[in-house]
Amino acid sequence: LSFSDSLHIVILASILSLIIYWLIRDRHRVRNLSGKYVFITGCDTTLGNALARWLDKRGFCVIAACATEQEGQELRSCSSLSLKTVNLDLADSSSISRAIVFVTEETAGKGLFGLVNAAEGTTPAVPTDWLRIDDLHSELDVNLLGLIEITLKLLPLLKKAEGRVVNLINAKGFMAFVGGGYNLSKWGMESFSDILRRDIQHFGVKIEKLKDHQ
Repeated sequence: LSFSDSLHIVILASILSLIIYWLIRDRHRVRNLSGKYVFITGCDTTLGNALARWLDKRGFCVIAACATEQEGQELRSCSSLSLKTVNLDLADSSSISRAIVFVTEETAGKGLFGLVNAAEGTTPAVPTDWLRIDDLHSELDVNLLGLIEITLKLLPLLKKAEGRVVNLINAKGFMAFVGGGYNLSKWGMESFSDILRRDIQHFGVKIEKLKDHQ
């Protein structure tokens, strides 16, 4: 492996370790992990996929959101029967609503122990004045507005289980690269996480921001 490949693996392992630590930090109050549901978006990405498989092996009830049915099938093929997948397009409110119904039915009144927002959209890496408004929508609808919508709609389940939200934020989004949509979405995620943490802390729901420096 090259140095860059090794560094990538170390960073990925560190991120996974932090997410896992946050999810089970209060383990002294959690006697049976098999009854704890965790919903993960972006399971067609490297990080989301790896986290879904890891938590599945540890006994969590994982609900993994993938962009396509094929990606969901591939994930199920290397996981236990308890891992469930659902198609999700964060830019489509109808898709989000269908996913919420699926998660609600799967959790069967137990609530949601964890929500990990790992999905990411992309915009062209070009100067901002080259972009059309549709280019910005394609980024913001997934990385920010879709994330906000699905988080808000899952709050009743998170409150029921006094669960945790982990928002994965790529630190590159805080640098002034070309293509302004990505940066806008990451600053928005940062702000939304802080505001939500303040507003719902009295329900016992924890909000974590995890900076990905890859």
